[in-house]
Amino acid sequence: MNTMNETVGHAGVPATPITVYAERRARITRAMGAGVAILPTAPERIRNRDSHYPYRHDSYFYYLTGFREPEAVLVIVAGDSPRSILFCRERNLEREVWDGYRHGPEGARERFGFDEAHPIAALDETMARLLADQPALYYPAGADTEWDARAMRWLNAVRAQARAGVHAPDRLNDVRSLLDDMRLVKDSHELAIMRRAADISAIAHRRAMRATRPGRHEYEIEAELLHEFRRHGAEFPAYWPIVAGGANACVLHYVANSAPLAEDALLLIDAGCELESYAADITRSFPVSGRFSPAQRDVYQVVLAAQHAAIGATRAGAAWNEPHDAAVKILVRGMLDLKLLPGSLDEALEKETYKRFYMHRTGHWLGLDVHDAGEYKRAGAWRTLSPGMTLTVEPGLYIRAADDVPDALRGIGIRIEDDVLVTDTGCEVITAGAPKEIAEVEAWMRDAR
Repeated sequence: MNTMNETVGHAGVPATPITVYAERRARITRAMGAGVAILPTAPERIRNRDSHYPYRHDSYFYYLTGFREPEAVLVIVAGDSPRSILFCRERNLEREVWDGYRHGPEGARERFGFDEAHPIAALDETMARLLADQPALYYPAGADTEWDARAMRWLNAVRAQARAGVHAPDRLNDVRSLLDDMRLVKDSHELAIMRRAADISAIAHRRAMRATRPGRHEYEIEAELLHEFRRHGAEFPAYWPIVAGGANACVLHYVANSAPLAEDALLLIDAGCELESYAADITRSFPVSGRFSPAQRDVYQVVLAAQHAAIGATRAGAAWNEPHDAAVKILVRGMLDLKLLPGSLDEALEKETYKRFYMHRTGHWLGLDVHDAGEYKRAGAWRTLSPGMTLTVEPGLYIRAADDVPDALRGIGIRIEDDVLVTDTGCEVITAGAPKEIAEVEAWMRDAR
């Protein structure tokens, strides 16, 4: 039985104590100093007619609450009498027959440790009262036009009391700017979940490699990934998988996943699961036949060397751009050796001619969102990496067919991506369970034949 001090844990992940969420709320309360913050969760979305998409809560809201139900809002009051208040759906036995259990305000307060909880229908009336004589309103400005309008109505309701001596907040701040810094550095509970998500995703990539055969379709391999995610307890894919054979791998966001797999092609798979709301993100590229051709091997070795260089540059104290710069230098040298670029290394770097074949950055933050919260620059300077930050390292080469491209290289698309945790002594690759060294990949696929 779960206690009041824990949320639900599953799939090999320990339950997260409710005190973790309470401490996060206390941290943002201290950062605010004084004022009122409001964070709504995500709305339910209709897929078509009366069928909804599977529900997924808002990440900022969940980070502070652990609460997964729709139609919920967190309000934090900072100042002399700080408190956290949840507004949520009331119990409704008839609707629960159709849609499942609801905690209701009182159940949510007890179960999730809020100071107060009220029915969601009371939000507008209560907010007008809570905002009276407060110096600032913190909310996700611009994220949703309906919430923007609603916040303005609350402020106008308070301003209407000016003749009675009541004043409205004179500062509007984006609450996400406070939360982004908090979310960048993961705590031990988050890292336990992310390591398990990485493990599940690596297992799925290994299964996909072994299932790959000439003549099968991309969607058949996609099905292997999704099966493995769910079999190990992950709720969703963290994003829709990219399963791109041959030249399809040169389309960065290819998701049709419908083409047959040719024997002489590479298959690029970019896929990761979402577990307990945290994302994994892995890309592997490997030969459909089980063995790299000489040209495929040449390109792959360039990308792999670039990734090794970038991972080597990922460490506490380094600037965010250092892994990217390390990868680019290796990639450009490789492009020159492969006769993809004219001129010298310095010229290619200065003129950025390499962007024809490598047009994206080498990584992004990872966490509750696959492209997680957090700035990459501050005051014009790249952010410094620190222990507890999690990011991807994902160099690639995408060689579209063209008259000036060597025949053997046309249509080759390769990306190699891992999830990396910055540590005190360097970094930890938490997705190392997915094969990527050439001999390792070929041996893994050969054993499946």
